[in-house]
Amino acid sequence: VVIDNGIFQLTLSNPEGFVTGVRYNGIENVLAYTGHENDRGYWDLVWNFPGKKTKKTKGTLDRIEATKMEVITQNDEQIEISFSRTWNASSNVTVPVNIDKRFVVLRNSSGFYTYAIFERLQGWPAVEIDNIRLAIKLDKDKFDYMAISDERQRYMPLPDDRIPPRGKPLAYPEAVQLLDPIEPEFKGEVDDKYEYSMESKDIKVHGWISTNDSVGFWQITPSNEFRSAGPLKQFLGSHVGPTNLAIFHSTHYVGEDLIMKFEEGEAWKKVFGLVFIYLNSFPKEVDPLLLWHEAKNQTKIEEEKWPYNFTNSSDFPASDQRGHVSGRLLVRDRYISSEDIPANGSYVGLAAPGDVGAWQREYKGYQFWSKADEEGYFCINNVRSGRYNRYAFVPGFIGDYHNETVIDISPGSNICLGELVYEPPRDGPTLWEIGVPDRTAAEFYIPDPNPMFVNKLYVNSSENKYRQYGLWERYSELYPDEDMVYDVDVDDYSKDWFYMQVTRKLDDGGYNGTTWEIKFQFDDQMENLTGDFKLRIALATSNVAELQVRVNNVSVEPPLFTTGQIGKDNTIARHGIHGLYWLYRVDVPASSLCPGNNSIYLTQPLAISPFQGLMYDYIRLEYPDSVNHIT
Repeated sequence: VVIDNGIFQLTLSNPEGFVTGVRYNGIENVLAYTGHENDRGYWDLVWNFPGKKTKKTKGTLDRIEATKMEVITQNDEQIEISFSRTWNASSNVTVPVNIDKRFVVLRNSSGFYTYAIFERLQGWPAVEIDNIRLAIKLDKDKFDYMAISDERQRYMPLPDDRIPPRGKPLAYPEAVQLLDPIEPEFKGEVDDKYEYSMESKDIKVHGWISTNDSVGFWQITPSNEFRSAGPLKQFLGSHVGPTNLAIFHSTHYVGEDLIMKFEEGEAWKKVFGLVFIYLNSFPKEVDPLLLWHEAKNQTKIEEEKWPYNFTNSSDFPASDQRGHVSGRLLVRDRYISSEDIPANGSYVGLAAPGDVGAWQREYKGYQFWSKADEEGYFCINNVRSGRYNRYAFVPGFIGDYHNETVIDISPGSNICLGELVYEPPRDGPTLWEIGVPDRTAAEFYIPDPNPMFVNKLYVNSSENKYRQYGLWERYSELYPDEDMVYDVDVDDYSKDWFYMQVTRKLDDGGYNGTTWEIKFQFDDQMENLTGDFKLRIALATSNVAELQVRVNNVSVEPPLFTTGQIGKDNTIARHGIHGLYWLYRVDVPASSLCPGNNSIYLTQPLAISPFQGLMYDYIRLEYPDSVNHIT
């Protein structure tokens, strides 16, 4: 199937619906030309029947080969084509979901739009889905420069450079050291696709430039309403290939909590997209790297047009079929201020009804988020009809705002919520605190990488320093004999608190757990206090780890508190600074503290891998409420 609007030409396989050719600006095909033509541009998913997956496999990869092509719209303004596949109840080798892949080309448009409608009917068998994405592979001999943000863009190595003997796999297959790359400038660098992951809220445009041809290939996503797990969920985008991905659902940086699970008989429908695949070009005398800025301008245009009104599907509602919600969020913390505080920079969202923080594990519905202004005012526009809870999180304050009252959004509804008040967890004034409550470990000490294993893009980037390979090994090098000790009266968390509590590598190749000590002084006049101090611990991530808390006795059993084993985020190996957010309250009896020196011990005992461990977001010790007169 060939669609041509005079600016570019799109070729799709019939009836499978693979993107096999994109002709643009004198280039016959910007896509990869090696291998099978079904390996250039495609929607795919990873799935399995519950209980069928072995530990060594990730389920079945399905390229979603459609069986029926249909022209939905064809006129002077646009063409929309459907490639669909209906589940056959007698099949045990295809995922029990009806899938309709759509492609739209508009007149005078330099690119194409794509989206997909996934639907399960009542009575269908149970299924699990790990990953849903759109993958596009470009011509590696042309597209040599990748841009995913203003700061994160560079000339990239070739996929050939990753293959031995040119490349050497490191601690896991995705990370490869380039020993003998075709272009010598990349020699010694580490290439790993996870070094280029991004938070959902920041994935708006990313792609590649062919510097010789002055041609750009971009993926523009005007809304993230259809992506799983809210604004902070991290996804892959562009990486060596040259590969350009739109990932709609994945378990990355969360783990098995985000395996999409459908029970037997459960019906479901969701639209993934629209995504705009955009091509641009400049005359040869213009710096081709400026194509990135032109693509950013196009992104603003696409955002203003969202939700698009040209699709011919009742499953994708236009703006007049959606609702709007506005209001103001305030924070009430009487130990900080006698007045309510505007929730400046907070993220306020609508997601499926659930518990506090449920949005970060939610994947079956749509989510709509807005960043509040300096006064805490927010407006959430273009919300699909449905039933939602209100959620929010506020930089500078622990925990999550949640209102369990269900909001019903109907077409055209405009709901003003008035003033909402979030009261973050607190029982008394602060004795001491470590870090900044921002759901990441970014404010703590992040070491320089081993100079043998660097990505040059991040060498002088303090903001992205944590994305370097192998930082988990730096802990044992910095603390070869004793674990970290932190004195709240003397130390600076940006220099003295290592940003992740990882295992310690032993000479025999094994690993040990680690125990960190927090030292603090307790005033003599406090010795008559009764009741419990409250230790608040916010974790930015956990990977097959356990946090045990002890007070003034490092070996007492059982510990005062333990989380038990939590988390499978794999954030440490994937160069992240956060995964799932966890918040705990530990009651510390006043009788367990003494005048003078005190210590709190944080132990992570589980140790069979270098990638097990925790990242802290923020820690605070509060006085018992009986001393609130101190403030």
